[in-house]
Amino acid sequence: MSTIEEEALNPAEFADILRAQEGEISALKARLADWEESYDATPKRDGVVTTLSGREVRPLYTPLDREGADYEETLGFPGEFPFTRGPYSTMYRTRLWTMRQFAGFATAEETNERYKYLLAHGQTGLSVAFDFPTLMGYDSDHPRSLGEVGVCGVAISSLEDMERLFDGIPLDEVSVSMTINGPAIILFCMYVAAAEKQGISADVLRGTVQNDILKEYQAQHAWVFPPEPALRLIVDMFEWCSEHAPKYNPISISGYHIREAGATAGQELAFTLRNGFEYVERAVARGLDVDSFAPRLSFFFDVHNDFFEEIAKFRAARRIWARGMRERYGAKNPDSWRLRTHAQTAGVSLTAQQPENNIVRVAYQAMAAVLGGTQSLHTNSMDETLSLPTEKAVRIALRTQQILAFESGVPDTIDPLAGSYFVEKLTDELEEEALSLFQEIDRLGGVVPGIEEGWFQKEIAASAMRQQREIESGEQVVVGVNQFTEGSGDAEIDTLRIDRTVEPRQVELMAALRVRRDSAAVERTLSALREASDTSENVVPYILDCARNYCTLYEIRHAMEDVFGSYREPVFF
Repeated sequence: MSTIEEEALNPAEFADILRAQEGEISALKARLADWEESYDATPKRDGVVTTLSGREVRPLYTPLDREGADYEETLGFPGEFPFTRGPYSTMYRTRLWTMRQFAGFATAEETNERYKYLLAHGQTGLSVAFDFPTLMGYDSDHPRSLGEVGVCGVAISSLEDMERLFDGIPLDEVSVSMTINGPAIILFCMYVAAAEKQGISADVLRGTVQNDILKEYQAQHAWVFPPEPALRLIVDMFEWCSEHAPKYNPISISGYHIREAGATAGQELAFTLRNGFEYVERAVARGLDVDSFAPRLSFFFDVHNDFFEEIAKFRAARRIWARGMRERYGAKNPDSWRLRTHAQTAGVSLTAQQPENNIVRVAYQAMAAVLGGTQSLHTNSMDETLSLPTEKAVRIALRTQQILAFESGVPDTIDPLAGSYFVEKLTDELEEEALSLFQEIDRLGGVVPGIEEGWFQKEIAASAMRQQREIESGEQVVVGVNQFTEGSGDAEIDTLRIDRTVEPRQVELMAALRVRRDSAAVERTLSALREASDTSENVVPYILDCARNYCTLYEIRHAMEDVFGSYREPVFF
């Protein structure tokens, strides 16, 4: 009942309404008690039923589970604060989510062919997977890259590689997501320089670079620099992009890798959003207006097996972010309150046993992401526990999204599960858990002190151990692994093999580049970058100059490392 309606009633009428409501609640409680008595007398499956994260699931949810909840405060309407029901008012009625497939292997030329294949088959955005040397900031010809070049992603060591990667792909028409963190600022500058080579200015580029270094220290461990200079580089990107690349997302704050490392849904939610708020705080401390950069912050979440918990996680995330940005950080632009997310089905849920089963897992994970309101979605291929995906496996994964989009009816109405007593209760519980974990992080002094003390790492490790014990004991059923195992030893599917000639070919290309480029320009731009790194000046223009002059990934990394040092993780276990 609204305040206006309350004021229109006299006290006696209002008292009558309250008594009627209390009577309805009492009657419902009595009915529920009768039902519970009947339920308790009926045989049931053994054990306590929980979500994948260990949250107890009651057999029935009713209006009593949200007694006193205010619709406007907790739900509202899509595209309106607190955005529980979706970040945009029309959601998929206007535009479907962006369909991406994580792709990258061998050389830039071979990955370029895969991109063109995916675009020809209906994909609407590109997502770049880099090889391990690139992820760590090493060139393909560096001694530490031996045996890893092009194996788990595409090898990118210079602007020349980036040019080949997007040859024939107009970067002003295709949104590109790049999954890289420690050296993210370098790869971003190479991407901008590659667009310039196509005659495309930075102000029209769309896409994102992951660039979330905090979750690297917490979960994935692909870092380069210590936390403080790494955070400085991220804020440099916020600042530069807000002025020069206003359509580009300079960070994708990632819960995906936190969840893949073993975190629960609640931990993924809390750690990811608290990392996001940390980036906001660092940028504001720099003197940036929160509304100048916050609308371009994006998020990246895992979509795991527990269907309803995952849906609730997305809804809770939007509500927490909106309230924090408006109430704590004083953002005035609704776009700053609006959490937008890319989602990826859970790699950790895929099994090498009976790999065709992964098609089913991915399908319902994808449906959870869409019902949760994602803006972009990557569906894993069935063979990714065995190798990088084949074209056939990638096509099936993409077709999964297309069937969901065009045959299922799921996108036709906005937030169709709103009002479900179970989903709403899960959403509330996940929000409460996240806020409780925020308090714990604040007691530690914030995200960076928590990382330095190993608190995040220990929390994730404990959760991972619990889940592994449950799988090994059979308490958590994994089809084909610990139950229904007939045929699990037979992986009768084709797999992708990386040609052994990839590494020597890439090394030859690097050698030719070093001979062909202007060595004086290389030394001059690297020196300028080194000097700028030792000041508070924004380094993006200096890295761009390095990229344009074909300085290599490791050369640029090393120039900054001379100033910033490198990160060594303390021993916690």
